Amino acid sequence: MKGSMNNIRANDTSFESAHFGKLSPQQCEKLHNASLEILERTGVRLFELEAVEMLRKAGAFVAEGNRVRIPASLVEKAFNTVPRRVVLCNRLGERVIFLEDHCSFYGPGSDCLHIIDHRTGARRQPKLQDVVEGITVCDALPHIDFVMSLCLPGDVNQAIAERYQMEAMLSSTTKPIVFVTYDFEGCVDAVEMAEAVVGGPEALRQNPLVACYINVTTGLKHNAEALQKLLYLADKGLPAIYVPVVSGGMTGPVTLAGDMAMVNAGVLTGLVLSQLKREGAPFIMPGWGGEALDMRTMVGPYCAPDPQGMAMALAHYYNLPSFGYAGASESKLVDAQAGAEAVMTLLVETLAGANLIHDLGYLESGLTFSLAQLVNCDEIVGWIEHFMAGIEINDETLALDLIDEKGPDGQYMDSEHTFTHFRERWYPRVFERDNYDNWQAHGGKSLAERAAERVSEILAEHKPELLPEDIRDRVNAVVRRAEQKSGG
Repeated sequence: MKGSMNNIRANDTSFESAHFGKLSPQQCEKLHNASLEILERTGVRLFELEAVEMLRKAGAFVAEGNRVRIPASLVEKAFNTVPRRVVLCNRLGERVIFLEDHCSFYGPGSDCLHIIDHRTGARRQPKLQDVVEGITVCDALPHIDFVMSLCLPGDVNQAIAERYQMEAMLSSTTKPIVFVTYDFEGCVDAVEMAEAVVGGPEALRQNPLVACYINVTTGLKHNAEALQKLLYLADKGLPAIYVPVVSGGMTGPVTLAGDMAMVNAGVLTGLVLSQLKREGAPFIMPGWGGEALDMRTMVGPYCAPDPQGMAMALAHYYNLPSFGYAGASESKLVDAQAGAEAVMTLLVETLAGANLIHDLGYLESGLTFSLAQLVNCDEIVGWIEHFMAGIEINDETLALDLIDEKGPDGQYMDSEHTFTHFRERWYPRVFERDNYDNWQAHGGKSLAERAAERVSEILAEHKPELLPEDIRDRVNAVVRRAEQKSGG
């Protein structure tokens, strides 16, 4: 959670929060050693010459042109220089997200192919205006700490759609941004836009407004675009989230341990390369691994219970920041299943200590975005924050003098103590807590209906802090330049 809510007092008689560990330190060590064995024995295939040559010069063994076997010593050396914490800033330069220990921060996902229109309930192809509206909602929601692009706009040039997404994110919120790009040039343009907003490359490095989420083909095959982005960001001193993708039974072992070891081998490859490029480059681990296709439907599930917490345990074993996911659902609607899966995944990820938790608002296994579901997830996170907060037990909270003053027959409704402290309790915004008659009097609406209304209220009332006109023009100039290059 934010601030000091998650700190454990080593010399106190109580804990300030609950934690959960899926793996023991001994199991983490086994997975780590298995990953080292994969790197030394099997090796990885790298489709970027600079990465191959860097590793060759550092002492790795190269065969078949780009099959690289990485000695364990290079991994251990990388752990000596990689930062153990990463800080993200908002557009104003304020340090607001601290990726360390068990501190958790929450945001949506990116690039969904469909959106559920909160006004009509229809599932349709997104437009750029949906991205703008979605980021505006994220800017208003109190428990959304960072933003991603939510969905893929179908009404812009698809070759450079991520530039439009980045422009919308920079323009419609002051919150930190995790961005995704299709190719290396898109990453360079996104960084250029962020530099324009904060005042240049050095200002962005010192107070990073952005982090880049990099998808990697598999744990053992690293595509050129992923490697180019990783090395570019390391050289810039900007945070990279390096995510090898392994699908158990398809591109890796179906067993949880084998799948996770293969993912982790890919993560360690990225770690080594980032530190070879620039010692001290900020690096964020993926918070997942062990996933497999549903062999009945061939869908990649977002809410399977089996792998939950494995990658988090490894991240804490390494003492590195992590990028988790939760608040998603396999459901096609904002319904009971969507609520249940959002609650379970958000609670588990928070208890496991994921740092950046994304994908809040995802439906249909990551294919569809719902702003109403995002509102519900924001409400759930508020509940979890109160659950995770420590319990203060002191003279003021015990209120023994007040209890004695009121006696066995007293009431506390009009006491100053109640007035001072009642707001410390959790109060829902869209979850229903009124009596039945009042619920009916307000229309007897379902949670999905109330959440959709909340989205409409935000869009009608909330006005994000705009960029200065000259900065907006500089950001838009990058988009226009990309359009000209693409022939759009």
